[in-house]
Amino acid sequence: MVFPWRFLVVIAVGAATVSSTAAAPAAVAVRQQAGHALGAPVVELDGNSLNWDQLVRVLEADTVTVRLGMRSRQEMVKTRQGAEAALAEGQRVYGWNQALGPLKDEPLADDDRVEFQRRVLRSHAAGVGPALSDRVARLALVLRANTMARGAMGVRPEFVDRILDLVNAGVTPRMPEIGSLGTGDLQPMAAAGLVLTGEPAPARFDGREGPAPDVLAAAGLAPTFQLEQGEALPLISGSSVLTARYVDAVVRAERLLDTYDAAFALFLEATRAEQGAFDARTHDERRIPAEVEAARVTRALVCGTGWMTDEGRKAIGDDGPRIQDAVSVRATPHIVGALRQRLADARGHVEREANASTSNPLLFPKAGGGYEFVMGGNWDAALLGHEIDSLNAQIADLGVLSQELSARLLADKWSYHLPANLAGGEVGLNSGMVQVQTVAVALVPEMQQLATPAGTLSRPAKFGQEDHNTMAMASVRAVHANLDRLETVLAVHVMMAAQGIDLIKDRMAAFPLGAGTERLHNAVRRHIDPLADDRYMTPDLEKATDLVRSGELSREVRAALAPEHNKCAA
Repeated sequence: MVFPWRFLVVIAVGAATVSSTAAAPAAVAVRQQAGHALGAPVVELDGNSLNWDQLVRVLEADTVTVRLGMRSRQEMVKTRQGAEAALAEGQRVYGWNQALGPLKDEPLADDDRVEFQRRVLRSHAAGVGPALSDRVARLALVLRANTMARGAMGVRPEFVDRILDLVNAGVTPRMPEIGSLGTGDLQPMAAAGLVLTGEPAPARFDGREGPAPDVLAAAGLAPTFQLEQGEALPLISGSSVLTARYVDAVVRAERLLDTYDAAFALFLEATRAEQGAFDARTHDERRIPAEVEAARVTRALVCGTGWMTDEGRKAIGDDGPRIQDAVSVRATPHIVGALRQRLADARGHVEREANASTSNPLLFPKAGGGYEFVMGGNWDAALLGHEIDSLNAQIADLGVLSQELSARLLADKWSYHLPANLAGGEVGLNSGMVQVQTVAVALVPEMQQLATPAGTLSRPAKFGQEDHNTMAMASVRAVHANLDRLETVLAVHVMMAAQGIDLIKDRMAAFPLGAGTERLHNAVRRHIDPLADDRYMTPDLEKATDLVRSGELSREVRAALAPEHNKCAA
């Protein structure tokens, strides 16, 4: 098997390490040795040290190498022994020697406890709908392995080794999105468990999908793995899938926020906006650091502009003072700053969740020696779910703001004398971009509807045994759906703002664009030509959406803010 080596994640976590490679098939060992030959250290899991940057690298790398740290391995062996001793002493434990859910009071016979693990996975793997992307599924597995590495779930280190063997080999289970209530990741992680154990559930490897036994064989992995008593529930009870999807949502949102900064800066130039709204003094006075930063970014992108000056405005016939622009312009630093703060907070919530024991039951040492199981609701994802709902509301609001700004570009009064409809050539004969802007108008109500907080929509399940459910998976599905829509709303904004600049650039030839906006305008024009006479617009809008989705404009914004490119970036 030939492996596509392109990029290996570089992370150093924890202290001393022991590799699971010794017990792994030869193909996995070859893959990991190739990674070491590239000089890349591995991700070492200790249950306590995964940080945001590492999680993003695991999400985005083409290949990763992950293994369990020695101290965690030793702790897991000790707690597993403690779990077995507690059971031998007669403690009745949910999912170990007792059944699940409404059947919790049903005891399991000694001879049935291993078989029960297999049946738990089969019965709980009932999810439907689109599958998680390979990179999100992989991150979910790494997150779950890290929570197990804390030692409080009582599973064997060999179970973590099995999870990581799949991760390192590039095998990802097909994990359906729909089914989880935010009360653990039962359905998607049960699907992962079927693949881990070698059941004929679908998995992917090297760009192909097939039954797990075939996929595991192609990847050079052992075809089966047997879960021992109590190991099914720690795999499926928790929030690792939700957390992985939240990481992905935050990464997407951060890039789209950069893209909004790009679209907004182009809009400011096209409308020759008043600069006082971004004066550092007014934002310092508000004492919100994220707002201060948002205003700084805007100032840096338009740094050196001659368009946004009294002289530049006069060139288009704006003889009177501008005084101030509309609220959508003046309040952008505050609105964007609020979203920046939400995303910064999300990083902290994710890091805590990534290094926490999110399962039921948990195992703890007793004061007098030995261990005991404690049963509770530690898998519940209420905090993450409500945070995701809040993020979604702000994503929808950014879509509203972007649409409002693109709408301003269509009308003479609102755009300060840009050609009506942003039409090129003869206005009237040419209808311009009015229907392009209508696409954003069509999407914004969908975004507003999808921003209804799912966390307020609990439904009881399982005969009332689970009578309150966070619905956090619905929340994260909704935020990704809104991020999809925001990509197109921003694409409309970018296209129209760039068109506004092109329509008056000859009359503004004596005045420079800002250092950042010049760079951003050129980036747009690498993909989409200015609109002269009317043409078929769908391909242009698709190109613009691809440009937004690719992250190219985000990268251009970050490059434009680098001190070596921008004297105003400090």
